[in-house]
Amino acid sequence: MKRVMCIPNYSEGRDLEKVDKIVECFRAKENVKLVDYQADKDHNRTVVEVIGEPEAVIKAVIESVKVAQEVIDMTQHEGAHPRMGAVDVVPFVPITEVTTEDCVEYAKEVGKAIGELGIPVYLYEDAATTPGRQNLAKVRKGQYEGFFEKIKEEEWKPDFGPQEMNAKSGATAVGARFHLVAFNVNLNTDKVEIADAIAKKVRHIGGGLRFAKAIGLPLEERGQVQVSMNLVNFEKTRIYQALEMVKSEAKRYGVTVYGTEIIGMVPLQALIDSAAYYMQVEEFSAEQVIETLLIEE
Repeated sequence: MKRVMCIPNYSEGRDLEKVDKIVECFRAKENVKLVDYQADKDHNRTVVEVIGEPEAVIKAVIESVKVAQEVIDMTQHEGAHPRMGAVDVVPFVPITEVTTEDCVEYAKEVGKAIGELGIPVYLYEDAATTPGRQNLAKVRKGQYEGFFEKIKEEEWKPDFGPQEMNAKSGATAVGARFHLVAFNVNLNTDKVEIADAIAKKVRHIGGGLRFAKAIGLPLEERGQVQVSMNLVNFEKTRIYQALEMVKSEAKRYGVTVYGTEIIGMVPLQALIDSAAYYMQVEEFSAEQVIETLLIEE
């Protein structure tokens, strides 16, 4: 059976009634499984994860966009996480009997539907129409506030929808990509400049880990800061490598790691790699995990 994963991100994490209206679009739908959703008050963002038959998932995602368009007003939005729209990003990831090329087509179908709602849409990662749009951070640069002028530039004409910013709903990025691990490291300090400095060292663009994107964020409710990372290829930039580099950079500021977070789903192999590293287990594999054998049966 064809299965695809979709991880839409919505710019609302504080009003749980609004969050529930959006998430309801994925509940009790035939051929769609709501795997998880997480609402973060500091980020003011909700990440939803669904797996299912492609057309059923696509239909549910489009329904959720219509709801988000109604309940989220970007003119009032504030949060620590970078964003440019009410429905900020919609990535498709292949699971079973689905290829990356299939996911590109799903992204185009959803992008076209969102554009018809009057929301500018940019295709990114493997669905990008130009090399300059592959990197989500580059697409989103300037964020919601900056897009009112950015979108007027010919270079940033949307792939779908009007070449004019939607004041209420902003703009949306829709893409196809490899499994991404959203990994955050929380530090026992409230100085966001320290998290920023560490993030600049860790991320690839700053000379750090090849497949790591990182930013420093404040966690005001906790009185802490966070190095928030996306590991876009966990097989080549592993979780333990990112954590150890953050720890190493934090030492120069007299700061230690308070805890870590994995947002959303994570491939088993990503955890096995880290377990083997910290336990110094030689030649450890997924076949040694009992639950893996049970699933295969």
